[in-house]
Amino acid sequence: MTHGRVNPDFTLDDQGITGLGNVYYNYLEPALIEEALKREEGTLGQGGTFLVSTGKHTGRSPKDKFVVRTPSVEDTIWWENNAPMAPESFDVLYDDMVAHMKGRDYFVQDLFGGADATHRLDVRMVTEFAWHGLFIRHMLRRPDVEDLDDFTPEFTVINCPSFKADPAKHGCRSDTVIALNLDKKLILIGGTEYAGENKKSVFSLLNYILPGKGVMAMHCSANHAPNNPVDTAVFFGLSGTGKTTLSADPNRVLIGDDEHGWSDRGTFNFEGGCYAKTINLSAEAEPEIFATTQKFGTVIENMIYDEHTKELDFEDDSLTANMRCAYPLEYISNASTSALGGHPKNIIMLTCDAFGVLPPIARLTPAQAMYHFMSGFTSKVAGTERGVTEPEPTFSTCFGAPFMPRRPEVYGNLLRQKIAKHGATCWLVNTGWTGGAYGTGSRMPIKATRALLTAALDGTLAEATFRKDANFGFDVPVSVSGVADILLDPRRTWHDAEEYDEQAKKLVAMFAENFAQYDDYIDEDVRAVAIG
Repeated sequence: MTHGRVNPDFTLDDQGITGLGNVYYNYLEPALIEEALKREEGTLGQGGTFLVSTGKHTGRSPKDKFVVRTPSVEDTIWWENNAPMAPESFDVLYDDMVAHMKGRDYFVQDLFGGADATHRLDVRMVTEFAWHGLFIRHMLRRPDVEDLDDFTPEFTVINCPSFKADPAKHGCRSDTVIALNLDKKLILIGGTEYAGENKKSVFSLLNYILPGKGVMAMHCSANHAPNNPVDTAVFFGLSGTGKTTLSADPNRVLIGDDEHGWSDRGTFNFEGGCYAKTINLSAEAEPEIFATTQKFGTVIENMIYDEHTKELDFEDDSLTANMRCAYPLEYISNASTSALGGHPKNIIMLTCDAFGVLPPIARLTPAQAMYHFMSGFTSKVAGTERGVTEPEPTFSTCFGAPFMPRRPEVYGNLLRQKIAKHGATCWLVNTGWTGGAYGTGSRMPIKATRALLTAALDGTLAEATFRKDANFGFDVPVSVSGVADILLDPRRTWHDAEEYDEQAKKLVAMFAENFAQYDDYIDEDVRAVAIG
C-alpha cells in the first residue's frame, strides 16, 4: 500500500520493485519519527531528538564498497582505489535484495544532491528504516512539496540493513556491501545500519558525475564573508584536522561543513545539513552544534545516555569514538539559506602534523597546491589506534580518497585550472604539533591558528614578509600580528635544532615515497615542486 506524496508515474512499482508491504513516500520529520518509534528503531530524546544505535557498524565500511566494472566506466574509474564488481554479480545481488524486500515496509525520500539547480542530482533514497529516511532528509536537499508530483530520480539508492550479502554469490568481501552501478543508475547498500553510508554513497556519485561536466567535487567545508558571497573560503581536511571547527566561524556565513562543488558559477553545498562528531562536544567550545543535540528531529547516533532523563554523555565513547549528530543546516544560525557561494578567494588545506615539522601556515603556488592536494597529508598519533606508538603519516588523496571514483589527477588538474582561472590564494595550515613531535611538543594553539586564518581571509597576511621553507619550498610568513614570531619557524620551537632537521628529513622522505605513485600522471611544473 502506498502512503504519502509521490509522482504517480514513478513509484517503486514503475521501477520494477514490486510486492512490498507499506511504502511511505516523502514523509516529513514528525511522521518519520512516529514510524521509527512504532518500529522500536530508537528512542525519543530530549527536545524531540532521535537516539539510535547502529549495531556492529559504527562507521563506514570502505573495504565493502564496490563499483560495477562495465565497459562504459572501464577507462574512467580509479581501480586501484575502487574495488570492482562484475556486472553479473551485481545483477544477482539486485535480484536477491529485491526478493528479500518483498512483504516488508519501506520508506522513500525523493531528494536533491546539490544546492545549484544547474548541477544538482535528483536522487531517490529507499530505506528499510524510518530513521534512515529522517537522516537523509537532513543530509540532502529537500524539494518543495509541489515538486514531488513530477519528481523523476536519475539515481536510486536502496538501503536494506537486514539483507546479508553472500561473498561467493555476490562477488563481494563480507555480508556487508555497498555497490555502485553507474550504467543502471543504482546503488545497493546491505548489511549495515550506519547511516553515513547513505550520504557518502551520494557524495561518491557526485564525485564521479560532476568532474565530467567540468565541476570540481570537493571534500571540504566552506564559508563566506557576511553579505559578501564573493569572499568565499573552502577548507579541505581529513578527520581531526579542524575542518568543521575552523569553518564554523561566527564572523562568517557557513555554506556547509563537508561536501561542495565548484562550478563556473561558484561554490555550492551538496547537502542540506551537517553530520557532526559529538565526542567531547561542549556548549562552551561549540555552542551552536551543541544546541542541535536538543533540537527536534536531530538524529543522534551511538551516544550513551541516561535511560531515565535521556541526558547525553559526551565523554563516554564505549560504543564508538565516532558518535555523531545529524541535523538540518538551518539549525545553525549563521548558515547560508541558499548554500551558495562565490569562487573561492582562499583555499585552506588543513593538516595535523604530529611530527612537529610543518609551520602553522604556508602560502602555496598553484603547482604546490596540486602537490599537497594530491598528497592529502595528516598523521595518526599514539593512542588513537591500537599499536600506534609514535606518529604515523596518513596520505588520503584529495583529502577524501575513499569517495573518489576517478583518478586523483583528474581532481588535481581541475583544482589547478580553477585556481588559475579565478585567482584563488592557497594556504597550508598545520593544526598539529609544534616544539617537537607528539609526546614531546605541544598542540598548535587554536588562538594562533584562528589569528592566522583571519589574517589570510581578510587579506592582511598577503602583505607580510615571507621566507622560503628549506624542506618543502613553500612561502612562510616571518611575522604576523597577534602570533609569536617563534611559532612561525618550527625549527626554532624545538630544543634541539638538529633533531628537528632529522625529523624534517624523515617527513620529506614520507611525502616523496607517497607521491611517487603519481609521477607518470602529473605535469612538469608539479613534478618540479615535488619534494625528495
